[in-house]
Amino acid sequence: MIEQYIPIFMVMVFAIIFGLGVIFASKIFGPNRPNKFKLMPYESGKDPVGDARERMSIKYYLVAMLFIIFDIEVIFVYPWGVEFKKLFADFGILAFTPMLVFLIVLELGFLYIYVKGGLKWD
Repeated sequence: MIEQYIPIFMVMVFAIIFGLGVIFASKIFGPNRPNKFKLMPYESGKDPVGDARERMSIKYYLVAMLFIIFDIEVIFVYPWGVEFKKLFADFGILAFTPMLVFLIVLELGFLYIYVKGGLKWD
């Protein structure tokens, strides 16, 4: 049984060795000329301002949550909508109820973002 997995292990070992080899080769053969400008932290092309441990606004996280909710909605609803006729023909109303529950839970996420003010673009 284990003999079937030997080629997979060989590919994984080769990939790890190759990846480490490329990294070490770039360290050995690549140019290394550090200076004050190159060692400075990079922050969107501007000089860093303030402390790196500064607290972020809740709006940042709400926008990220909004994106994730929209992304999940598209990933699950679009394929279901494409196959809905076939699903409805095979299962009747049972094809609609799981998606209805999913959409209700999803809309609770949108409602949370709305209540917290994530949709107010000041």
